[in-house]
Amino acid sequence: MTAETHPLNNVLLNNETGLNVPSLSQFSTWVKAVNDFHNDEFQVSIEIVNKSTSQELNETYRNKNKPTNVLSFPLDLPEFVEEILIGDLAICAEVVDFEAQEQNKDVISHWAHLTIHGCLHLLGYDHINDDEADEMESIEIQLLASLNISNPYD
Repeated sequence: MTAETHPLNNVLLNNETGLNVPSLSQFSTWVKAVNDFHNDEFQVSIEIVNKSTSQELNETYRNKNKPTNVLSFPLDLPEFVEEILIGDLAICAEVVDFEAQEQNKDVISHWAHLTIHGCLHLLGYDHINDDEADEMESIEIQLLASLNISNPYD
């Protein structure tokens, strides 16, 4: 349960689960794809959580009493404070693995998708309405394609 930082310095990673998850280098590659798209260097803290932690966070912050794949927590600082860290992602390893198997997806590709999805939320993208969802999905598809990962919505 040690935190790691990638040499590119765009990801802080902590795996509380002890489960096998993608490498720090993989997470950093996915975050860098969003960095490049956004034309701005930022840093993300990624916490790999278990189902009970995911459920607790989802209940506390979204009033949904079940575990979920990824939760995004934007850093809320005053505008005059310069900070490269834009927020935290809590990714539930068990849910990601289950969804990949259930949806017949490559598990690493699913991790990449959810990491990118969470980063886009931290940057203010959402999928509340159809137009927002179309825009966010389009960006996700484009970023994943740049990493040679197929469209997750097919």
